[in-house]
Amino acid sequence: MAVRFKSSLSTALLSSSSLNYFLSASRKPPFRFFHLRFSSLSRAFPLFPRRHVHTLKVLAMAERSMKTASHSHKYTNRLAAEHSPYLLQHAHNPVDWYPWGEEAFSEARKRDVPIFLSIGYSTCHWCHVMEVESFENEGVAKLLNDWFVSIKVDREERPDVDKVYMTYVQALYGGGGWPLSVFLSPDLKPLMGGTYFPPDDKYGRPGFKTVLRKVKDAWENKRDVLVKSGAFAIEQLSEALSATASSNKLADGIPQQALHLCAEQLAGNYDPEYGGFGSAPKFPRPVEIQLMLYHYKKLEESGKSGEANEVLKMVAFSLQCMARGGIHDHIGGGFHRYSVDECWHVPHFEKMLYDQGQLTNAYLDVFSITKDVFYSCVSRDILDYLRRDMIGPEGEIFSAEDADSAESEDATRKKEGAFYIWTSKEVEDVIAEHASLFKDHYYIKPSGNCDLSQMSDPHNEFKGKNVLIERNCASAMASKLGMPVEKYLDILGTCRRKLFDVRLNRPRPHLDDKIRCLLGNCIMEWTCYFIFCKSF
Repeated sequence: MAVRFKSSLSTALLSSSSLNYFLSASRKPPFRFFHLRFSSLSRAFPLFPRRHVHTLKVLAMAERSMKTASHSHKYTNRLAAEHSPYLLQHAHNPVDWYPWGEEAFSEARKRDVPIFLSIGYSTCHWCHVMEVESFENEGVAKLLNDWFVSIKVDREERPDVDKVYMTYVQALYGGGGWPLSVFLSPDLKPLMGGTYFPPDDKYGRPGFKTVLRKVKDAWENKRDVLVKSGAFAIEQLSEALSATASSNKLADGIPQQALHLCAEQLAGNYDPEYGGFGSAPKFPRPVEIQLMLYHYKKLEESGKSGEANEVLKMVAFSLQCMARGGIHDHIGGGFHRYSVDECWHVPHFEKMLYDQGQLTNAYLDVFSITKDVFYSCVSRDILDYLRRDMIGPEGEIFSAEDADSAESEDATRKKEGAFYIWTSKEVEDVIAEHASLFKDHYYIKPSGNCDLSQMSDPHNEFKGKNVLIERNCASAMASKLGMPVEKYLDILGTCRRKLFDVRLNRPRPHLDDKIRCLLGNCIMEWTCYFIFCKSF
């Protein structure tokens, strides 16, 4: 679709001052009623200790950063005065970062240099990787400081800026992601962009230092071409972003035809071995699940029960595979962002609030159709995680948990998944008597279990480590051991609780405690909760 940027739109959008999305600590949440009701129903949940959070932590981080920066850090840049957790993470990089605003734009115009714009969020794994590899590297920082004006943006604080430049990168390359890396002219027109860049050339792809040199060379020697392409891009973007939807009535049958075509395409991408609709990396994509459930409903209503049941089987099997896979946190509840392999085993360990809410709905919807308590138990598991780890003392709901954490309190670097993975010996030491049963059930091995796919651990980062995955049916395992299935499940539950208690002593992943949920989001979350409670 053709797109065109109105100059007034781009000026207003790209030059506006930073928005503040933090709720005042003194303001009472508009959803207090739900918080009070929640505690009265807490008996439905296991008595795991609630995560302690501080609602003023973000502001305190900013204040502490400004007060102590000169004494405890080699470098301090302008981000130390910001409130965003993501920007504060970069406050002591050697890169001379600016926040989004006129000061940075003016500096680029004065020096007549391009802008390097880096957009991410505080729990983004690849944002952390690029920081360690490039933004903490003094050599890379010197290139950025000498040749560019560097701007950091938190996409959750400035979704408007993120939308503009993400649309550009997606249109240019057919995909996007974070960290988003875009080079701009001093008047904010995009020149080129990408996502994560490794520091050095690798696998035939240019490294970040090579990209910086090429952009500098193009700016100095081929500026006319760059500026023309930037002007064209901004013109095209404008049309897309300022387009308005019409309300013309669709011809009869078109919505159902569109639904049928979408469902048909999803069914064509269905993975009958591991569930899901597509190949690795696999995201849960609850929207696709909901579309297929709606298609199931329409088929049922039209008397096509056979076709409807086939659709339901796809959905149910996909949800079962996700719940039994490593993408599901079997110890603490909730779901990770996505699986790097096709079998839902090794996840990208970040946990996002919006995934939890949508997946709760998906599992509850299938429970309401099948009456199989497997699905309601998974919903309960998600809600238990949210209640314990993602809700503050005033009922506020937080954004996300990081994928990375320290392996020990004295570790200098964080590693992806450190909080969630186990060695075989750790499991044996904690569980003792029932270690063999638990290890068989969750495919735990001394050599590590990230071997189910070539994509699970291609760089041997998890050698000797185990990501819990249920590969065996509980009833079959109980029968093999000659015990009632109820006793078998009780033993698994006791073992999980012991591991949970041990895990509490590990350094936790960073919690992005920006308050993201408006009243509508909270109603969605709590509606799921009440529906769930009434199901029993």
